[in-house]
Amino acid sequence: MSALFLIVLIDLIGFGVIIPLLPFYAERFQASPDVVTLVMAVYSLAQLFSAPLWGRLSDRVGRRPVLLASMAGAALSYVWLGFADELWTLFAARAFCGAMAGNLSAAFAYVADVTGPENRARGMGLIGAAYGLGFIAGPALGGILAGPDPLQADYQTPAFVAAGMSAAALLLTAILLKESLSAELRAAAATRKPVAFHRMLAAVLADRRLAFWIGLSFLATLVLAGMETTFAMWSERTFGWGPQQNGYLLAFLGLLSAAIQGSLIGPLSRTVGTHRMVLQGTAVLAVSFLGLPFADTLGVLLVVTAGLAYGFSIVSPALNSLISLEVEAGSQGSVLGLSRSASILARVIGPALAGLLFATLGRDAPYFAAAALMVGAFLLAFRPPARKCRPERP
Repeated sequence: MSALFLIVLIDLIGFGVIIPLLPFYAERFQASPDVVTLVMAVYSLAQLFSAPLWGRLSDRVGRRPVLLASMAGAALSYVWLGFADELWTLFAARAFCGAMAGNLSAAFAYVADVTGPENRARGMGLIGAAYGLGFIAGPALGGILAGPDPLQADYQTPAFVAAGMSAAALLLTAILLKESLSAELRAAAATRKPVAFHRMLAAVLADRRLAFWIGLSFLATLVLAGMETTFAMWSERTFGWGPQQNGYLLAFLGLLSAAIQGSLIGPLSRTVGTHRMVLQGTAVLAVSFLGLPFADTLGVLLVVTAGLAYGFSIVSPALNSLISLEVEAGSQGSVLGLSRSASILARVIGPALAGLLFATLGRDAPYFAAAALMVGAFLLAFRPPARKCRPERP
């Protein structure tokens, strides 16, 4: 577990290095705001199609080969990104990187293989901590490497550093990690037919309450993805910021989110309950999005973005908990997988819509629209559909 933690941490720092500079990289090739957000969305679009394939492949051939292949592919994609000299090559490099995004799901599966039920949550939390730390250190490092001036930013060095980190994670995987999935389980998975996606979707939609919570999760991810992909352009036009300042802010928000999820989620779920956490989170998000266009000083901006971090940090685990409570233990994996697919789809649609609003109605339009959506989510969450009658669980 310690080796896996280190591997995932290094790999995700490399991934986070790229995040602050992508919008400016696209604008370097005269991309309009709606095209800039598509550069960000194409990663999730490729991931949407590749993630189930990586998952099935890891069941059939093992976790270690998938980790090795996806990390090697990620390293190549960052090298390609560093040499991008036209807009289409930037798109292609990001799409290839998204298609290679099988490492995190394989890491979680590895944890499930090597831990018992009593240690499973701790193991999953360890990988989640590596994920969070990667998104704190990565953007800050990427911003420092790229520099503060968007017109003179260094885009190659961060890309090559990200490639080096993925290569280091690949080397550590090859040296330190043994295969966690037995040959018998791999052979059994190879003969098992996957459940058709449309059948899983039909079963979920038939349960109105379950579909309702997944729908709210989709909306929350949609507005988050729209904000993430337009904020660098907004801050450039509002404050004249470049990759470095955006990297520092992303690191601050990542640190804040990690602190909230590490210290407040448990007490909040016990004192107010998950349903009220959803109400509280969507209300805070609505107010924060509404306030973002009026943040004309750094102090106000920090307060508003802290509100966004708080809202997302409590809404996401609360909705995941509510979704998991709606299904029996034997269906948890498939339903949460479907919920994950809905979130990835939101990360495709959210940036595209936010970029279109940014380009056609102005830089503040995506945040006013996000505020309206969160007001709608808050009102809907007051009266969720009734739970289906089912026998009480022991």
